[in-house]
Amino acid sequence: MKGREPGGWGKKLARCLEKYKFVLLVILAGLVLLMLPAFQEEAGGAPEPAARAEASGTFDRAGLEARLEDALSRIDGAGRVRVVLTVRSGARQILAQDGRTTEKGEELDSQVNTVILSRGTGVEEAVALQEIAPQFQGALVVCPGGDDPAVRLAITGAVADLTGLGADRISVCRGN
Repeated sequence: MKGREPGGWGKKLARCLEKYKFVLLVILAGLVLLMLPAFQEEAGGAPEPAARAEASGTFDRAGLEARLEDALSRIDGAGRVRVVLTVRSGARQILAQDGRTTEKGEELDSQVNTVILSRGTGVEEAVALQEIAPQFQGALVVCPGGDDPAVRLAITGAVADLTGLGADRISVCRGN
């Protein structure tokens, strides 16, 4: 047993760990990050439909009205605000399509399919190329400060900026 001292392997291992500790730390962090999605699926399961709808950009008029009410009520002199929005057309998506045309003699046979993306967890989604925002038709804002011209101007400007409506399509009225 010459050349071997007691605890030799332990010392070599300790020197190796000391030398490569940062490399090992990066590898360990990478493994933890790779395992996170698996733990989230086990813990939370599939995302809730409401969370999925918000992530995909589904338009929620009541939610937008509530957020507008909250924001507009913070305008000095406005008071408690109620907002009603009318929509000409809702939000929509332009989906990716895969087309194929075959020629059979004198006839053309065309086939168009929507492109579907499979997430691997049983969830399939159509591939959206473009999301078109909703088009608003008008807005009604009722608030205690609605008769003050400065408040009316501030509210009209804010609603116009947030909805894309012109000032002629926004009505601000005094209410209680």
